Amino acid sequence: MSGDKQDFTAPGIIEAPAATGQEPTHKSVRKPARGLPAGIWALGFVSLFMDISSEMIHALLPIYLTTGLGASALAVGLIEGVAQAIAAMTKVFSGALSDRIGRRKGLAALGYGLAALTKPIFPLAPTLGWVVAARFIDRVGKGIRGAPRDALIADLAPAGLRGAAFGLRKSLDTAGAFIGPLVAIGLMWLFADDFQSVFWVAVVPAFLSLGLILFVVREPARPQGLRQVRNPLARAELRQLGRLYWWVVVVATLFTLARFSEAFLVLHAHDQGVPTTLVPLVFVGMNAVYALSAYPVGVLSDRIGPMRLLVAGLALLIAADLTLALSQGIAGLALGILLWGLHLGFTQGLLAALVAGAVPAELRGTGFGMFNLITGLALLVASVLAGAIWTAAGAPWTFFTGAGFALASLVCLVPLRHLLAHRPHPAA
Repeated sequence: MSGDKQDFTAPGIIEAPAATGQEPTHKSVRKPARGLPAGIWALGFVSLFMDISSEMIHALLPIYLTTGLGASALAVGLIEGVAQAIAAMTKVFSGALSDRIGRRKGLAALGYGLAALTKPIFPLAPTLGWVVAARFIDRVGKGIRGAPRDALIADLAPAGLRGAAFGLRKSLDTAGAFIGPLVAIGLMWLFADDFQSVFWVAVVPAFLSLGLILFVVREPARPQGLRQVRNPLARAELRQLGRLYWWVVVVATLFTLARFSEAFLVLHAHDQGVPTTLVPLVFVGMNAVYALSAYPVGVLSDRIGPMRLLVAGLALLIAADLTLALSQGIAGLALGILLWGLHLGFTQGLLAALVAGAVPAELRGTGFGMFNLITGLALLVASVLAGAIWTAAGAPWTFFTGAGFALASLVCLVPLRHLLAHRPHPAA
C-alpha cells in the first residue's frame, strides 16, 4: 500500500495546530497534500468488524449467562469486573513490549487473533466455566492489541493528520458498538431467541477483522537512528515521556472521573420510565452521535488545534450532566444522552492524538499503555464513587459531581495549553 511505507513525519505539512496546540494563523497552516494512509483506514475497519462481533455477543451475554447457564447477577458482575481489570493491566505490558522489540503489528494481530478464536467458544460452550474462560481470553486479547494498535496508528499517520487518524478509528470502532447490538436484536427475532445461532453469526466479522490486520495492514519501516529501548517501564524511561505527556494523563484522568460508566445512563433512563426492552436504545443513541462526530472533530483539530475542541468537549459534558440532573421526562433524558455522546466524539480521539504527539516515537507503546491503565483505573474509581453517591443522595447529585470533575479538568487545560504552546520540538 502506497501510504504505509512512509517516514514517521509528513514532509510539507506545518504541524503547529495539531502538535503544539497553538491557535493557527492563516499563514501558519497549510492544507495537507494527501489524505490518511490506507493502513489507517484498514485499522479502522479492523476495529469496526471486531466491535460488531464482540457487541453482538456482549449485548446478549448477561441474559445468556443468567437464563441459559444459571449464573447469578453477582457472578455476572464479577466476571465483567475481572475481565476489564485484566484488559487494563495487559495494555501496559503489551505497549512496553512493542517498544522493546520495535514492532507493533504482530502484537496487535495477536490480540485480535485471540479475540477471534474465542468467538466460536460462546455457541459451543457446554458450561459456565467455558464462557468465563472465553470472556477472559477475549479481554486479554483486547489488552494485548490496544496500546500497540494505537502506537501503530501514530506511526502510520502523518504528523499533521493525527487528529483525523484517531478520530476515524474512534468513529468506526464506535459504529461497531451500536451496529452490533442492533444486529443481535434483529437476529434474535429472526432465529426465535436462539442464542447459539446469533453467536455463530458473530464469528464471521471477528475473522474478517483478523484477516484485515494480517493481510492488509502494513507496518511502516522503523526510522533509522531511532533509539532502542531495552526496558520501557524503567523509571528512567518513564521520565522520558515528559511533562507534557503526564499533563495529558492528568487531564484525561480528571475527565474520566467526570464521565463515569454509561451504565448509570441506563439506570437513569429506567428511573425516567423507559421500558426495559427499550433501554438498549440509550447506548444506540449515544454511540451513534459519538461515531458521527469523532472523525469530523479529528479533522477539524488538525486545522485549528485541539485545545478549543477539548474545551468544547468538556462544556458538552457539563451540559449533559446538568441536563440529566435537572430535567425530568424522556425529552430531557434524550438530550442529555445525545450531549454525552457528542462530548465523547469531541474528546476521546483528541486525547489519543495528544498522547501520540507528546511522547518520543520509541516510547509510544509504553505511553499508550500507561495512559490506558491510569484512565481505566480512574473509570473504575469514578463508577464506584458514582454508585455510592447515587445510593446516598440520588441520581441528580451523581451528575452534579460529574460536572464538578469536568470543571476541574477545564482548569487543568490551562497548564496543558501552556506546555503545548512552548514545546520546541514536537514528537514526529
